[in-house]
Amino acid sequence: MNLPNSITMSRIVMIPLLLWILSTHFLWRGAHGEQEIAASVLFILASITDGLDGYLARKRKQITTLGMLLDPIADKIMVTSALVALVAYNPQVVKVWIAVVIIGREFLISGLRSIASSEGFTIQASDLGKLKTVVQIVSVVSAILAHHWDQWQFGVLVIPVKWIAIAAIYFTVLVSSISAIDYFAGFWKQIDHASKDRRKSFVLTRRKSVETP
Repeated sequence: MNLPNSITMSRIVMIPLLLWILSTHFLWRGAHGEQEIAASVLFILASITDGLDGYLARKRKQITTLGMLLDPIADKIMVTSALVALVAYNPQVVKVWIAVVIIGREFLISGLRSIASSEGFTIQASDLGKLKTVVQIVSVVSAILAHHWDQWQFGVLVIPVKWIAIAAIYFTVLVSSISAIDYFAGFWKQIDHASKDRRKSFVLTRRKSVETP
């Protein structure tokens, strides 16, 4: 197993560890937010590996079928696990319907990618999709921290952690929905183009067979 694939596997290993930290079984549930800090740091590290494995695979020319299979699976499991855990961990910020919308979007895109692959084409990630990923990381981390802190105060500077978490999670829903529509539009355009090519090829084949004595 090469380095990029090993990094992808490490992200998968981090997922049950994150769920354990966010559970009542975590051993260091201190009064100073140790549980929230540990979960946030772990999720940020997992998110960093998401970009690192792809970058290294391209740079080292180690793009493999295994990596192409594991990377999106690891991403989906990471996001899904974090949101499901947060529904129980911080329901004031992450509502059930919010998790359903975001997770549903991930499964929808995965389904469209599978269909596109079977049709012989791929749809590149748009800037909206990349923005969705960044906003998703911010929303998950802030929702974890908002479980312990409503706000941080540094002298006269006040950071409203809870309100940032709420705003980020709703913005994630918005961006996820818009990026899903954008992805579907690109998918439909490619499918329509492929369908026209097939019809054109069929007509030409039929014409040749008629013209051939």
